[in-house]
Amino acid sequence: MANAASRVKMDRLISGKLHVVTETIYDNKMNLPNFTDEGDLPVGVYRASLEKVIDHFGKGSAKRQQMAQRLERIHKIAFSTGKIAHFIIFGSFVTAKPLPNDIDIFMIMENDFDAGTLSGEAKILFDHLSCQSYFGASVFWVRRIAALGGEQAAIEDWQIKRDGNKRGIVEVTS
Repeated sequence: MANAASRVKMDRLISGKLHVVTETIYDNKMNLPNFTDEGDLPVGVYRASLEKVIDHFGKGSAKRQQMAQRLERIHKIAFSTGKIAHFIIFGSFVTAKPLPNDIDIFMIMENDFDAGTLSGEAKILFDHLSCQSYFGASVFWVRRIAALGGEQAAIEDWQIKRDGNKRGIVEVTS
């Protein structure tokens, strides 16, 4: 079995009503799964090392290779803060699309993270508009305390595409 899966049950407030929601989280000891017919990862949150992410998504077109290098740089800068709780990749980079638009990242930071104390590229990384221009990445972040519905719910919400359907996303574990 390529993925060890755990089912997580939680109460979620959806449209004013309390629902029990079960999500699947995959801890990838081997490989990331194949894409669906639509070119997305199957629905779920897949945990993988940065090395596995680059190996799976950073090959093929020259643009994919360039984006993989950007991802490595962003990951290094983000983790240099010492305040990363979760680092999630979603969007076209983690699809079968040969020419992804950009890299989409959602980070949950420790509660004591203060972006105002950053300088250089780290400061740029945590400013959404500056980051898009400088790194070619859309980076969103919140502190743990601000993760609506809890950290896992905040992460799983990034599975929802613009059309309302869900897709798989990747949490980088190291």
